[in-house]
Amino acid sequence: MIGEGSSVAVSAWAVQMLLAVSVWAVPVLLAVTLHEAAHGWVAWKLGDDTAMRLGRVTFNPLKHVHPVGTLVLPALLLLVSGGRMMFGYARPVPVNIGRLGSPRRDMIFVAIAGPATNLALAFVSALLIHALVVVPDWADVWVRSNLLNSIWLNLILCVFNMLPVPPLDGGRVAVGLLPDRLAIPLARLERAGIFIVLGAMFILPWIGGKLGVELNVFAWLVGRPAAFLWQLIVSASGIG
Repeated sequence: MIGEGSSVAVSAWAVQMLLAVSVWAVPVLLAVTLHEAAHGWVAWKLGDDTAMRLGRVTFNPLKHVHPVGTLVLPALLLLVSGGRMMFGYARPVPVNIGRLGSPRRDMIFVAIAGPATNLALAFVSALLIHALVVVPDWADVWVRSNLLNSIWLNLILCVFNMLPVPPLDGGRVAVGLLPDRLAIPLARLERAGIFIVLGAMFILPWIGGKLGVELNVFAWLVGRPAAFLWQLIVSASGIG
């Protein structure tokens, strides 16, 4: 009897996890795929066809999948959070800045294209909630969950990527806008920048937990701005 009970519990947990994955998988793939494709498309239009020649200006998610960022990290976060959280990233699109017409200016447009696409996806997802009236009752909850997750995920990706730290898009925008005396030292953070960001996201909160101090930098810098954008989109789309 104990064995049967344990088997049922494991099966129920597996079903819950599969459901959790199913309502995040499509939003994640669309968010990271269109984000990277947008970078490549804008670079192509501004003179650099590197991404186009490598087949990265495409809606095919397999061209943008990063083994860790698109598969392992989201799966681990889902597992650790009990299906309540997913986050990921794709393979960066290569850009040859020297082939852009006006390298410094054009790199700003290339960098901002990804977050702008995520913001647009969030708004489109909100508008699509109005279309749920034509969705069968048995699929309503699943489709609604996909759309709501898409809104939130795309807003998180938009805000996160606009943090002014290279190699994030916001860092590249900052390098393009700042005077040389500030832009050059910031650009030199390119290799270490992602470790700084990940440390702020995961290590600082862990240290804060040990010390009894709130150090959730991610919530301050990403969560709160994303929540503000959520309210704006809810209001603009009329979904209530």
